[in-house]
Amino acid sequence: MKIYMEHINLHVRDIEATATFIRTAFPHYKVRYDSGANCEERWMHIGDDNCYFAIYQASEFSTPNHQPYSGQVGFNHVGMVVDSAATIQQRLSANGYTESTLENNHPARQRVYFFDPDGNDWEFVEYLSEDPKLRHDYSDA
Repeated sequence: MKIYMEHINLHVRDIEATATFIRTAFPHYKVRYDSGANCEERWMHIGDDNCYFAIYQASEFSTPNHQPYSGQVGFNHVGMVVDSAATIQQRLSANGYTESTLENNHPARQRVYFFDPDGNDWEFVEYLSEDPKLRHDYSDA
């Protein structure tokens, strides 16, 4: 059996804003299910036939203490493989999303990073080689 990531489940401050972020990055993703605004806890599945994001409208809005890459417990970023990092970068920048890309130069991959409306960091990586040795070389780290 092949193991793969099926979904990520997030509570978000604004479900519509997060849905827009995901669909801006991945226009081919569809809303697979929307419980609707009348549901006690509105939720959506947005994705394709293989992978999706389960997003829930948060009912608690306390300011989180987590800062990505600070050494605190919590996610640093969500990584997604894409066909073109430059296309994602252009699309998200054109729609006003904040880029968080650090300088990175690697012959086998291009990476761009953006914050979603809740400040979660997303990595979009384009692999330039099919060779796993090159793809998983971290000599530039």
